[in-house]
Amino acid sequence: MKNILFASKEHKAFYVQMLSKAKNDDSYHRAFFYTIGICKETRQNIDTLFNFKERCIEPEGLYAGWQTGTTYKLCRLAFNLWNGWAEKGNEQSSTPYELFDCEFSPYFFEAIKLRYPEYCRVHDKAVSKPFKHIR
Repeated sequence: MKNILFASKEHKAFYVQMLSKAKNDDSYHRAFFYTIGICKETRQNIDTLFNFKERCIEPEGLYAGWQTGTTYKLCRLAFNLWNGWAEKGNEQSSTPYELFDCEFSPYFFEAIKLRYPEYCRVHDKAVSKPFKHIR
């Protein structure tokens, strides 16, 4: 867990607790629980967003009364990172243009790194080296 950017101590504690509860720490679970854990409202309502018994996301949780515009974006990203989920007929709500327009954007990038570590490692190495001009 070194070098993971957390929004708060509560975010980090939630992340660790949910991975333990799920008994799985693959990239799907890491990205999902990291993203859902970013804010208090989604942490408090995890049971409306994830079914631990069936080990699956609960997209119906998007329409719960506690959702706000920002938590809605956060949940959409978490669901999309889980398995590519996008609401039929409303796919445009799951684009980076829509999702990243909020205060949680720095953490969203971190979630993407957790979901796709194999690609981000290559990118991190490339960024650390000077760029060569390619014609």
